[in-house]
Amino acid sequence: MRVTQATKMDISLVEDVLRRNHLPYKDIASKIEALFIWRTNQDVIGIGGLELYDRIGLLRSLVIEERFRGKGSGKKLCSELVGLAKLKGVLEIYLLTTTAEGFFKKNGFERIERNIVPEVIKHTTEFTSLCPSSAVCMRMETKH
Repeated sequence: MRVTQATKMDISLVEDVLRRNHLPYKDIASKIEALFIWRTNQDVIGIGGLELYDRIGLLRSLVIEERFRGKGSGKKLCSELVGLAKLKGVLEIYLLTTTAEGFFKKNGFERIERNIVPEVIKHTTEFTSLCPSSAVCMRMETKH
């Protein structure tokens, strides 16, 4: 099993997985370099995104395929992406969720008010158009 950065050749695969799992996918073609695919030789286990804006990150589109759920796969993929953010010098990671607040809380994120998010994150497609205003906003401060 390996986590690899998505490429342009993966756009339709990533869009399909996100669409089937009711996650935002309409901007994937322009954000493909921010997405990562976790797979075996035959199967996609999950997908997760990490948009980097200097020392701030946006975690997005974290999904585990149905048959791999309930085995710690989500926690592992989330941990991989947070680890990558730390390696890149990210000090804070933000996300929006409509269904997984409990999962992200267990993985080190805290709920925050949407209006205190840094401007660079407020202007991402995730915040401006893809996620509803009712989505829960969360943050993790990384420890270096």
